Amino acid sequence: MDYDVLIIGAGPGGIFSAYELIRLKPELKIGVFEAGNPLDKRKCPIDGVKVKSCIGCKPCSIMNGFGGAGAFSDGKYNITNQFGGTLYEYIGKNRAIELMKYVDEINLSHGGEGTKLYSTANTEIKKLCLQNDLHLLDASVRHLGTDINYVVLEKIYDELKDKVDFHFLSPVEHVRKCGDGYEISGKDFCVSGDKCIISAGRSGSKWMGRVCEEMQIPTKSNRVDIGVRVELPAAVFSHLTDELYESKIVYRTAKYGDLVRTFCMNPKGAVVNENTNGIVTVNGHSYEDPEKQTENTNFALLVAKHFSQPFKDSNGYGESIARLSNMLGGGVIVQRFGDLITGHRSTPSRISEAFITPTLNATPGDLSLVMPKRILDGIIEMIYKLDKIAPGTANDDTLLYGVEVKFYNMEVEINENLETLHPGLFIIGDCSGITHSLSHASASGVHVARVIAS
Repeated sequence: MDYDVLIIGAGPGGIFSAYELIRLKPELKIGVFEAGNPLDKRKCPIDGVKVKSCIGCKPCSIMNGFGGAGAFSDGKYNITNQFGGTLYEYIGKNRAIELMKYVDEINLSHGGEGTKLYSTANTEIKKLCLQNDLHLLDASVRHLGTDINYVVLEKIYDELKDKVDFHFLSPVEHVRKCGDGYEISGKDFCVSGDKCIISAGRSGSKWMGRVCEEMQIPTKSNRVDIGVRVELPAAVFSHLTDELYESKIVYRTAKYGDLVRTFCMNPKGAVVNENTNGIVTVNGHSYEDPEKQTENTNFALLVAKHFSQPFKDSNGYGESIARLSNMLGGGVIVQRFGDLITGHRSTPSRISEAFITPTLNATPGDLSLVMPKRILDGIIEMIYKLDKIAPGTANDDTLLYGVEVKFYNMEVEINENLETLHPGLFIIGDCSGITHSLSHASASGVHVARVIAS
């Protein structure tokens, strides 16, 4: 075998697998195969001047490369079992929290020291939410910021680069059983290993589905989350973000009984483009450095859709909505909340006259021509509810960017070791369908590394 352990994907799951394996078994020969670039070569060409929108780079530097799709996120590590995945169902609640705290310690020792750990234990805010039929989920939140998150990844890479073989710009096409081990191949390579860890991330969901089909690994249908990214003056949410930073608030709509939630809150942050499989969607970043902060706060409002038989392609459903947005707006669409409510398309003049400056150069348009009515009704209902605990949320000038879609892989059948029916083949992180966050994906990597090392 060429390697003792093959790792597919250098996102948080792959990185922490390699880190823990080298710590426990430094003699192991480990090969990491990543579709994107090293961290220092991950550059998005959008500068807001010469390049104002996504030009479809391959590979996308925001989604691929060392650090995965989370490398340029706002670096939030949520230490909780209440959201971010169902890892605890496989390894136990205490074990999951223990591993997330261990990941936090590693981040702090690699440049994250001094960053703040927030908590949702504030009973007054929770009480305010409950009084308005909103539910604040419990979590401890470590906010590194996009800038400090980058530093942490740099330091971890510096520690690993001479101990692990990293193969960048090396997308894996096929995974095959090879005797007692595994063979992976791409355009210009074919290597083998005793053990194989797949950590292809959320953007690898389609590829993961194909691998499972080829290797007859059972999967079951999962969900897709569809919504918008809300941008408003930072002062509107300051009483929440100053105390909690990330507030995960869930609401069940009166009209349809659907669950709507806030997600990825970025105080004084910026709205950004994201390219997933050639589809341009929207996301948000925030920074620890005050010099890089803005006057706005942004967060996602997402409606979770679970599909039953006979429909199986939940990601395809989300993609079709995002493609429609791209068709109408050439990318991401932005609309004032007041225009949406009165049935008007936002125009460049309406946006420029608003009492808020957008942080993303998006196309003014009409989200009602893109979003299914049921989902849009849920988002509007949630905005009016949030206005009760954060007056100003439902102002006419609040900006809505669409579409934001969170794709989830089909949930792969794995055991308590996160191992498939093929011994020595492990599937971790977001491509497994059981983790949906930096902290859970990282913890799953540590868990599998300890299983292999033992």
